[in-house]
Amino acid sequence: MAIVENTVVYTDEDVVLEAFFAFDDTFSGRRPVVLISHAWGGRDGFVADKARKIAGLGYVGFALDMYGKGVLGTDAEENAKLMQPFMADRLMLQQRMKAALNTVKQLPWVDGHKIAAMGFCFGGLCVLDLARTGVDLQGVVSFHGLLGAPGNTQSNKIKAKILALHGRDDPMVPPEQVLAFQEEMTLARADWQFLTFGHTVHAFTNPVANDPGFGTVYQPDADRRSWQAMENFLAEIFS
Repeated sequence: MAIVENTVVYTDEDVVLEAFFAFDDTFSGRRPVVLISHAWGGRDGFVADKARKIAGLGYVGFALDMYGKGVLGTDAEENAKLMQPFMADRLMLQQRMKAALNTVKQLPWVDGHKIAAMGFCFGGLCVLDLARTGVDLQGVVSFHGLLGAPGNTQSNKIKAKILALHGRDDPMVPPEQVLAFQEEMTLARADWQFLTFGHTVHAFTNPVANDPGFGTVYQPDADRRSWQAMENFLAEIFS
């Protein structure tokens, strides 16, 4: 196995963005691709590592950029300032995600008929919103993602299969939001699954999440189990 890594610059109107991608060059021809949407801090090493792991499964891993080339938050206050404009303008969020989708389709290693997306925290919301727009995707996976509906996609039929991976005790996504999300997916006629991990809070896949007071704690069992669920999901939708 030889994992090839590179970056690609792309744009959303006048915003310059930079994605990281990886693939295994021992595979020949075009292959499925998984867009990877980062958490509120920006495109960092965490999602780059996920892109490498996706490449190891035989797909292209494409860690997209929501904020702009080189833009990263350094603390919770900066992260919140970076994320907030997208939370306030979900149409802008959806357009930024579509820019990444359009870019990845141009990569010569990508099978444009086999595209999925996964995201973490804020990134989970991003990939769910991409699915909510009704674009042609095989599936999306949300890891401890925010679930609130955007308000501009109610009439859309969701074509992508949905896998949401959630911590039962996540303080950022209370039970009523979980129920609202499940009802939303049902009304949109989506093929959806919702997997809940007990005794688990927000950011359970991130080994450096260590702030119980804020509600972010790494949970290794949930991390391992959620990744396995994602692998099984990808194998199904790409078969």
